[in-house]
Amino acid sequence: MREIPQKKKRTDYAALNSPFMRIPRMDVRAARALLDIGMREVYELRGRDPVALFEDIKKRRKDAEGDILKFLKIAVDFAENADNL
Repeated sequence: MREIPQKKKRTDYAALNSPFMRIPRMDVRAARALLDIGMREVYELRGRDPVALFEDIKKRRKDAEGDILKFLKIAVDFAENADNL
């Protein structure tokens, strides 16, 4: 009996290389979601509502998971409190 090879996970290099990955504890899926809604830099998150960002993500991607909201909150907090942006 021949064994079926498992699919390799695709690596999202754009998300991994994005400025969002400089945020401590940031998740690659959340970085990809931010890129998908047009965000390109961390400073663009200043003053944004994480829930509104999540709603925008859900409009574009129906499969958006609720745990991404946690990372959006971390990202917005980092953008508003980081001195080195």
